[in-house]
Amino acid sequence: MRFGCHGFVFSGTFDEAGIRTAIEGTQRAGFDFIEMPLMDPFSFDEEVAARVLEDTGISMTASLGLTAATDLSSEDPAVVRRGEELLRRAIDIVAHVGGTDLCGVIYSALQKYYCVASEASRENSAAALRRLGDYAAERDVVLSLEIVNRYETNIMNTAREGMRFLERVGHDNVHLHLDTYHMNIEESGMYEPVVEAGDRLRYVHIGESHRGYLGSGSVDFGSLFRALVTSGYDGPVVFESFSSTVVDESLTKSLGIWRNLWEDSDDLAAHANRFVRDGFRSAETIRMH
Repeated sequence: MRFGCHGFVFSGTFDEAGIRTAIEGTQRAGFDFIEMPLMDPFSFDEEVAARVLEDTGISMTASLGLTAATDLSSEDPAVVRRGEELLRRAIDIVAHVGGTDLCGVIYSALQKYYCVASEASRENSAAALRRLGDYAAERDVVLSLEIVNRYETNIMNTAREGMRFLERVGHDNVHLHLDTYHMNIEESGMYEPVVEAGDRLRYVHIGESHRGYLGSGSVDFGSLFRALVTSGYDGPVVFESFSSTVVDESLTKSLGIWRNLWEDSDDLAAHANRFVRDGFRSAETIRMH
């Protein structure tokens, strides 16, 4: 199992200085890899990232959330085309730096919707993901769809809904991505969704209920760790947290970061690395009982 840290823990911008800050911070905290947020893939310098990754020995995955202008679930074909173009660029970046995974809300816009997703919206998204699944597979990149809460998408909010959507997509290079912050809102527990997702679960985000220090909120991490160990999960596990002391004003507004629960990136990340590794180790020892 590989343990990583989200780039927004260390930097809110990803020019050359921001890329270096995020990757070096991830290394200092003891993680195996960084999840790089590619909110604007067209402005991201993959050559710089590749150099810093090589210097530090850290590997990289990537994530992003689509906007209304690039929404794969839009009923406007031009919007869907823009979304596919953006995601192809993100896949190319991941492949260029030797990464293996692109995840996040890459099937709809990351926003609040005011109606149930239509059949056309669901099919447009699924059809685009089938095409992108092929494109990514040719570059040895795996796609994982992050299941987020009802205030951030209307396509799927639980693992069970995610499994149904994967059936519609029908591509073996497109998987599910669970996030404890969202699971804590929408799921009935932390254990059952992992078991139901089974081998279609490819990526996991670890975040507290208030997105602060792990263990200081209401997420039942013990059940999550037991479920992942019991099911034999062996994919990426990434710590994610946000503070307006790091991210910019636009992201602060979109994520609703109205109060900060941390200010020291290094302390937060080092604590998270220990918490997650210790949690998994504790779950693994149950086999000895």
